[in-house]
Amino acid sequence: MKYIEVEQKSRLLSPVDGLKATLTERGAKRESSRQVDTYFNAPHRDFLGGEIISEWLRIREAGSASLNFKWWHPLEEKIKTHCDEYESAISDAEALRRTLAALDFTELTVVDKTREEWHLDGIALAFDSVTGLGDFVEFKGEAGSVEQATAAITEFVDSLGIELGEKINAGYPHLALGIHPSV
Repeated sequence: MKYIEVEQKSRLLSPVDGLKATLTERGAKRESSRQVDTYFNAPHRDFLGGEIISEWLRIREAGSASLNFKWWHPLEEKIKTHCDEYESAISDAEALRRTLAALDFTELTVVDKTREEWHLDGIALAFDSVTGLGDFVEFKGEAGSVEQATAAITEFVDSLGIELGEKINAGYPHLALGIHPSV
């Protein structure tokens, strides 16, 4: 499903070391990064203007840089199940930041996190430590449909035998701005 992302995020209640050992035993591949995400609001359409926030535009800097737009679905529902995601590499993040400022885009928030991402059985599992917000675990699935990806994530989590906290149906910018949809 190119350009569609299905993810589930929670606080982790089980010990991380045991889960990492299980992932290693099952042959998961791991990579680590620091990601600094700067989120912007558009002058022609206020992303924060409605009761339901469904859009984000960001520049990610993590060694390389990218521009990303997420459009969360269902659009008018507080709880989102997936998003259209369009991301492209950029060669000069500062030039793009200046371009957006010249076009009257405004910076909303910066999310600074360290991510340890593991890949196994078509699932990406990320341990995120987000400055000012805490520690999270995020699962992303790939499949032929949103429903299949959601089912694959559920089956994968169940196979790990871990205890997760309540699902967080919001992105890190929601949390950073204090606009979590369940609030």
